[in-house]
Amino acid sequence: RRNGLSNGKLQQIALFKNQPLDNVKEIINEFGEKIIRVDGEIPIDLPVKDKNRFLFISYDQSILTHGLHKYPAKFFPELPRWLIKRYSKEGDTILDPFSGSGSTNVEALLSGRHSIGIDVDPFSRYLAKVKTTPLNDEELQSAQKYLLRLVLNYKPSKVSQKDIPVFPYRDNWFNQEIILELAYLKKIIEALNTSEDIKDFFRICFSSIIRSVSNADDNCTRTVIRKKLNKKVYPADALKRFAEVILVNVPKMIEFSQKCPTDISVNFPHIMDARNINYKDYFDLAVTSPPYANAVDYPRTHQLESYWLGLVSGSLTPLKKKYVGTESVSSNEYKKLHKIGVKEADMTLSKIFKKDPRRSYIAFKYLDDMRLNLLEVHKALKTGGRYVVVVGNNKIRGELFENWKYIMELAKNIGFKVENYFASEIIKHFIKVPREERINTDWIIVLQK
Repeated sequence: RRNGLSNGKLQQIALFKNQPLDNVKEIINEFGEKIIRVDGEIPIDLPVKDKNRFLFISYDQSILTHGLHKYPAKFFPELPRWLIKRYSKEGDTILDPFSGSGSTNVEALLSGRHSIGIDVDPFSRYLAKVKTTPLNDEELQSAQKYLLRLVLNYKPSKVSQKDIPVFPYRDNWFNQEIILELAYLKKIIEALNTSEDIKDFFRICFSSIIRSVSNADDNCTRTVIRKKLNKKVYPADALKRFAEVILVNVPKMIEFSQKCPTDISVNFPHIMDARNINYKDYFDLAVTSPPYANAVDYPRTHQLESYWLGLVSGSLTPLKKKYVGTESVSSNEYKKLHKIGVKEADMTLSKIFKKDPRRSYIAFKYLDDMRLNLLEVHKALKTGGRYVVVVGNNKIRGELFENWKYIMELAKNIGFKVENYFASEIIKHFIKVPREERINTDWIIVLQK
């Protein structure tokens, strides 16, 4: 071993039958564990054994439409791309029952596979739809030039009261000058003489700057104002950021559109839920990363964007209650200990219950929702089809909550066969999570019907 590396690189490459694999090597981490490091594109036939640990280094997080908008805890593109190519063929149909920002659907489309993405959050569906809709480059560039010209001609007097949305604590979240600038940007996008698809693209570009020009912390999953950050937002910031964003994103959308096959469909149905999927024996493969138990409050993360886009109004609580992993529970639900029927999980739920009955119930409800999802995906898959679940562990009231183990046992009880399972180390946290709650490893479980 030299410089912390073992000679495992040679051993790994030998497994690949004369293929040059300079991007795959074995390293030893600070705890003396062997980890297979893969830089960039993951080889389709990468040897995988149960309990293998991988460190995937992504270079594609902002290519094409993947970087259109910030989204917490999303897939790095190389992972769904690899899983899709490894476990399906061109023309197959892929499901992501927790589609989030649509990374799986983007990669399925670019790989020549049809796909359906399901998500209860209207903002997520909207973003995913934009990321997977190719656009005409001439129309896109023409609209971009028109918008840039109007941005330069901004005057506050061009905004009237009816152009400004009303939502809770609006004037706390935004300075008055920024409210006028955002209202103007929204107004000129709505007035574009072009297709709704092109308007939607620019609406998402507009949405992508909202958090950065608000008074909220840019890097927190919850939308909060932190006085100690002393965040500065200046007049004209919204106008400048929007101009910069469309100058960066239009070329990426053009490149994406040129790479898209014309005969591949992508759909995001509004009426479905990960626990209620209206398909039977339909999908060749399902790939997903479900929410973590007790980790990210997605409606609250995107509340400012959703208000400005007109996707929600008033209280977010009804939407929060729909989420798997929701913390919106009532006190009569957690008066007694709930068990899921998996020995290890029930022991952990009992330990949490002694410290915090509410948290124990939230964790139970998460596992029960995941059980329903496993049942629905099992029904929706063709015989022999696979469900690949990428899930992390976290700590709840100091107790290690090993999601992947519990989900694997629930899947076996339903009738899935566990083909293999392996770990993906996380080295860069896109979002701020308290140290005690932080997730350092994702587990990838390959289930077969």
